[in-house]
Amino acid sequence: MSLYYRWKNFEEDEDRPEKPRRFGVTEMRGPNHTLLTQNVLQDIFESMGQFVDGLKFSGGSHSLMPKSFLKQVIDMAHQHNVYVSTGDWAEHLIRKGPSAFKDFVEECKQMGFDTIELNVTSLEVPEDTLLRYVRLIKSGGLKAKPQFAVKFKKSDIPIGGDRAFGAYVPPAPRSTELVEDVDLLIRRAERCLEAGADMIMIDADDLCKHADSVRADVIAKVIGRLGLEKTMFDASNARASEWFVKQYGAKVNLFVDHSQVMDLECLRGCNLGKNHNSVLGSSYFLF
Repeated sequence: MSLYYRWKNFEEDEDRPEKPRRFGVTEMRGPNHTLLTQNVLQDIFESMGQFVDGLKFSGGSHSLMPKSFLKQVIDMAHQHNVYVSTGDWAEHLIRKGPSAFKDFVEECKQMGFDTIELNVTSLEVPEDTLLRYVRLIKSGGLKAKPQFAVKFKKSDIPIGGDRAFGAYVPPAPRSTELVEDVDLLIRRAERCLEAGADMIMIDADDLCKHADSVRADVIAKVIGRLGLEKTMFDASNARASEWFVKQYGAKVNLFVDHSQVMDLECLRGCNLGKNHNSVLGSSYFLF
């Protein structure tokens, strides 16, 4: 590790933790909004592989790729000690029935995927069913990562039946929109962890884009209850990822776009990186 700069945000005299890491995890978005060829991925892994922990195929992009190509990408990632996640695609298979989901888990294992992500927002299933899917993924030898999101729009308020997220509370100061009562969300996430889930993904984009300012209170409650090591934030907005590092230090787990990997690593280690907003040091900032 002598070739790499020393980290200032960890304990004194502590180097950048080796992979696989329990904290300070950087998960990188794979092909989705932009096309990443094998050559591009190879360049990223060879130049920044030390700082990339995971590769996620967002939006079901892997389902459009030939299996031979997909296997080559997964093998390449593993060569650089990078785990590979399916992203939020399992919910499309679940609609076809339990047998289809079991087949999906088995196929993911054969292809070399390490993690299956479950988008709880899209699943819209009772909690017992969600926990059963988590256990099914674990029994298949893969890691399970449920993804939750805090909602702010009235149209997202559940009308009836299973309340996947919970009751909504009146607007908080500096906010003009309803915000979900996150206690029910956190309790469901806690039960997922008890069922064997390895980490909980929180969609931080909703927390940053749909409110008048970042809901630092909501984020603090999530981290306080679930723990920093068991929580990853989808912070694909560059200013959001910078805010997380400034507020919670280098140990926060973040999912970012591939273009943000080096900038994020500079922020984690040396407090460098782009100055996206002069008010990022405060608890609230406007987008």
